[in-house]
Amino acid sequence: MLQSWANEFQGSQWQGEAELWLDPNGNDVNVSDCILAIESRVLTYTWAYAGETKMGSFIFNDDGATWTDSWHQPEPVRCQYLTNAWGLFTVEHTYAAPSGPDWGWRSQLSQRPDGSLVLQMTNIAPWGEEGRAVRMIVQRTNLNT
Repeated sequence: MLQSWANEFQGSQWQGEAELWLDPNGNDVNVSDCILAIESRVLTYTWAYAGETKMGSFIFNDDGATWTDSWHQPEPVRCQYLTNAWGLFTVEHTYAAPSGPDWGWRSQLSQRPDGSLVLQMTNIAPWGEEGRAVRMIVQRTNLNT
């Protein structure tokens, strides 16, 4: 169920700031520049950690997306759309934790009233607590497309 946002933003490029939270309390943030690009059925992004460029993508299909990220998720993982979620798209998947039940990971793309896009990734504990993991806030750079 690819949303109309993909058609609206096809061929667009965006730049901004990426925030990565590694602190379990969510108080310390690592900040880097980021770039996001949207094509027909693909959203790609780059960001940096410890001076190294990282890359990720969502490849969309009718019932979800395949997600990879060279740091968070190097092996492709299948994500399911969350219905009735706010934002342009919201997908989620679970992953095995070494010492207990599976955890969840949610990725969501939203558009703010000022036109900027926000890509958020949230880590979800088995007991339901959500912790911020990634937030990219980007502005469109190719305004004529």
